[in-house]
Amino acid sequence: METELLGDVVIIFVLSSAVLFLFHRIRLPAILGYLITGIIAGPQCLGLIRSLDQVAVLAEIGVILLLFTVGIEISLKDLLQIKRFVLVGGFLQVLFTTLAVVFILVNLGRPFGEAIAIGFMVSLSSTAIVLRIIQQRGEFDALHGRTILGILIFQDVIVVPMMLLIPMLPGAAVATAESPIFIIIKAALLIAVVIAGAKWAVPRILYQVLKTRDHELFLLFTVGMCFAIAWISSFVGLSLGLGAFLAGLVISESPYSLHAIGNIRPLRDAFSSFFFVSIGMLLDLDLLMKNTAYIIALSICVILIKTIACGLATSLIGLPTRLVVLVSLALSQVGEFSFILSKVGLDAGLLSHEVYQLFLDVTVLTMAATTFMIAISHRVAAGISQLSRYDALERIGKQHALKDHLIIVGFGVNGRNVAMAARAKGIPYVVVDLNPDIVKGCV
Repeated sequence: METELLGDVVIIFVLSSAVLFLFHRIRLPAILGYLITGIIAGPQCLGLIRSLDQVAVLAEIGVILLLFTVGIEISLKDLLQIKRFVLVGGFLQVLFTTLAVVFILVNLGRPFGEAIAIGFMVSLSSTAIVLRIIQQRGEFDALHGRTILGILIFQDVIVVPMMLLIPMLPGAAVATAESPIFIIIKAALLIAVVIAGAKWAVPRILYQVLKTRDHELFLLFTVGMCFAIAWISSFVGLSLGLGAFLAGLVISESPYSLHAIGNIRPLRDAFSSFFFVSIGMLLDLDLLMKNTAYIIALSICVILIKTIACGLATSLIGLPTRLVVLVSLALSQVGEFSFILSKVGLDAGLLSHEVYQLFLDVTVLTMAATTFMIAISHRVAAGISQLSRYDALERIGKQHALKDHLIIVGFGVNGRNVAMAARAKGIPYVVVDLNPDIVKGCV
């Protein structure tokens, strides 16, 4: 069995290298290359991969390391700054998407319990894929990147109550075994312990580890802490990914976060490839070939529903049109945690095997489209915002009725300095910025 797994690892690495080299030459995204590798090597095509369960474990490790590095690259202070995007934006996005899916499916004659379960599944986006692309594009610290992160964090947290609710829905054949209140209490205790550790314990321990000047010891400690917190998170009923993200937040609060990310990144890149390949292996080519037009149409409908629902949610939290488009297109796919919910729905008797497999195919197609959706998002956002740009500037001019004044575009450090100089000289000015919090502070 060990030799068989090693052979599968060799196949994945060699085939991925060849596909990624080709995709690099034709300027296609690497993540799409991993998905194509999984389709080619999976059981539905050439059947090169035999140890499917073991490869799935390696893929889970990739997700853990990926979300661990995401947690390292932000801090608890940053998270508190985007709490409006997490609580309000995330809640509205999940609510609007779920309601839209339920309304459509119920009117198509599907059972109410099944419609809610599918609504939950569709409302989740791919944390692993989206954050990987955002990181590669260097947009993590941009306002739309922080909004995307906030909504994805809410989705990862809401997975837990969704998993508890699905067995309780009408039509479910299996009831949940544990009290939801007990799960929530355990989750709250875990988060409290993680926050306390980030503030007091971990920085002191890391300091002692680094005093040894042992590179291997530092690497083992950081990776071990990542998997320990992820395991504890899974043990109390939360997702492994959320636990890994919390572990990253712990490291981010220490002065040694940059050293940690430099050590973890090679491991992340190696293991995350297994995750994206495993997603491609889930695609049922036989079902896709027999129902190509139908599955593609469903995938397009899902992307449209999620884009519109997310656009409405982000509009209500005050984002300008350009950022609404960027966030909505980036979150238009179905996420990896939806696979977990779909399995819960299948085990609870809410989903038939045919619906389950159809959902997997649609999910993989929407994931494959993510790179293209994000790639075109800036052009689409520029085109849409261009239509209203002149009207907006005209409204600003009418509102202030100024003459011989400055228009300060962007209220960062340089913009604030220009404003201070203008005030000192008595020159009137107007500030234009995409960040609604900055604009509110200038009014």
